[in-house]
Formats: sequence, C-alpha cells, structure tokens
Amino acid sequence: MEAMQSQTVDMVKRMKQITLVMKTPENVLEEQGVTSAEIEDMLDELQEHVESIDMANDLHTIGGLVHLLKHLKHSSAGIRAKAAEVVTTIVQNNPKSQQLVVEVNGLEPLLVNLTSDPDVTARTKALGAISSLIQHNKPGVTAFRLANGYGALRDALSSDNYLLQENSSDCNVITELGFPRTMMHLVSSEDIEVREAALRGLLELANDEQSRTSTDNEKLKQIREHRVKDISAMTKEELGAVTEERRLIDLLWSVCYNQPYKTTQSNPLDFCIDISPSKVNTRLKQP
Repeated sequence: MEAMQSQTVDMVKRMKQITLVMKTPENVLEEQGVTSAEIEDMLDELQEHVESIDMANDLHTIGGLVHLLKHLKHSSAGIRAKAAEVVTTIVQNNPKSQQLVVEVNGLEPLLVNLTSDPDVTARTKALGAISSLIQHNKPGVTAFRLANGYGALRDALSSDNYLLQENSSDCNVITELGFPRTMMHLVSSEDIEVREAALRGLLELANDEQSRTSTDNEKLKQIREHRVKDISAMTKEELGAVTEERRLIDLLWSVCYNQPYKTTQSNPLDFCIDISPSKVNTRLKQP
C-alpha cells in the first residue's frame, strides 16, 4: 500500500515538473537548447501518466491542463499533434476531464486545428481529440454545436475530403480513432450539408479496404434503412433537395456490399452505379 502511494506521489511530482516545462515560453526553451523532439518525448511521458483517470484529473489540479492546451498552438506541427493526442487520452471515457477541458475552452483550439492546421497529422489528431471529448458528453456536444463544430466538421469533410485524401494512411488513422461512429451519427443530422459531409467521409473510408473491414456494417444498414424511409416519404419537391444525399447513400451501399442500391424506385432520377476495384464511378441516367 505504501509503495503504491509512493508511486502516485512520484507521478504527481513528475507531472508538476512537466507542467513547469510546459509553462516556459517557447523562445526561452529554444534559448536553453530544448528541442521540439525533446518536448514531444516529454508529452509522450505525460500521456503515459494520464492514462490513469485519477492522474488525468489531477493534471488540471496542478495547473497542467491549461498549459497542455496551449501546446495545440505551438509552432511545431509535431508538438501540436502530440498535444492533441494527450488530450484524447485525458478525456477518453472520463466525464470529469471532458467537463474540465470544455470549461477551460479547450474545444476552440482543437476546432481551429481541425479546419486550418497545415499539417495533416495535426488535423487528424485534433479530430480524434474532438471525437473523444464529445463522446457520451451532452455538455460537450452542446459546446461543439455552439462553437459551430458541425460547420467545422462539414468543412473538414467537404467535397475535397482533404482530411482523408492527402495521405493514404489517414483513413487508417481516422478508423483507429473511432471517428466513423461519429460520422454515422452525423448522417442523421437535421443539417443536410452535415449529412452530406458525413456520407462523403464514410464513402472515402469505405473505398479504403482496410477501413471498410472495420466499419460497423450493421449500424450502416440501420442508417441506410432510416434515411431511405425518410426519403421515400418525401414529395417530388423535397426529393430535389436531397439529390446529392441520395447519390451518396447509393454509392456507399454499393461500395460496402458490392451491389447496386437505389434509395427509392419512384425517384424522378435513376442513378446507375458502376463499380471498379480502384474507383467508384457514377453516371446519371435519365428514365
């Protein structure tokens, strides 16, 4: 028992030392010869400590959380990415730390990095941190909505899908972070642009064979059935507004199950889908 208490004290002491370094201005650390690689190693160590929920919550108590979040704005892309990764560990399945991060406005720099960081790894890690922050966290979802998080996500998963296309490994990273579940949830959003963005993201992942095998196909079927039911009840005027959404649903189904699917047989437009091993092509066929 005493040994365990001693170990806890040592961990807290070490986190205080790391916090002291994080508090030191970037230019001062540079003058002292501290490199970006050394700071990343330090954040790696911090991440190991905060894998314990108690230690994760203690980081805020000793003043370290605020300074960790400041590293999301660091000039080094590697440090920004690593800081987001540590945030992910802190808030994962940890309601108290989720609340603390929201209270100290930690969501804002994550959203900024998601939408505008020039480094794809930093953007991806920010995405993972946001996903963990709002998961099973109603106040976090509210903060996400008030900060126009859905708009930021829509932009990040826009028609160019830069977040998923810039590097072939990004699909694997996104899948490992569990973000497909969030995109599946967003497919039911009331905002049509958010739904389309989420469908494009899922389609990009589905085109990646390794990511496709990790996708929850049963959940995907449920989403498809729900959206098809809603679309089937629409008037012709309403159908015109969801043309792109219907096309994406059909494409996603075809890629995942290797068979054509039409959102409704009575659509005024008939989408004919061709599938090739490397690419999905669509052509619009008039009836």
